[in-house]
Amino acid sequence: MAVDRRTVDLSGYPDLVVMYLGMRVNVLRGLIRALGLGPQIDASWKAKPDGLLMHENLIYSLFPFHVGMRQYWRDWESLERWARSEPHRNWWQNFLRDSGGTGFWHETYFMRGGMESIYDDISTPMGMMNFAPLKPARGPMFSARARAARGGESPAAVVSEHDLYGS
Repeated sequence: MAVDRRTVDLSGYPDLVVMYLGMRVNVLRGLIRALGLGPQIDASWKAKPDGLLMHENLIYSLFPFHVGMRQYWRDWESLERWARSEPHRNWWQNFLRDSGGTGFWHETYFMRGGMESIYDDISTPMGMMNFAPLKPARGPMFSARARAARGGESPAAVVSEHDLYGS
């Protein structure tokens, strides 16, 4: 029997953004942090933020415990607006003060071209870390907007580079 092949028509989503995210447990106490965020993350996407088209939970591995999600956003502006609002703002500020024994990463892909990524407290190469040179996320590489070469006015960062590094 022939395979039933299908595809999707994405012409109605010219500014689609696909984002993979993950949280990896680096030390035992990180398991508490990761499991504690699960219900909060579920509540955030179930609240149907403007521009979020779909959310899927993923399990990357059980040992080390590494979970994440894939999200489809209508456009960059919706994703960036959500990232600057609560509860995300609070999660990100807390993580950057203390990763809680976890590592966090995301990779973002744009329908109109381009991609960007960040790997915070991820010591074992994964994703694009396996083939592209690593650079400190400082200066022009600090914000997702700059890494993705998305022009325009950037909203205030959740945590500024100066506040994070003191320089």
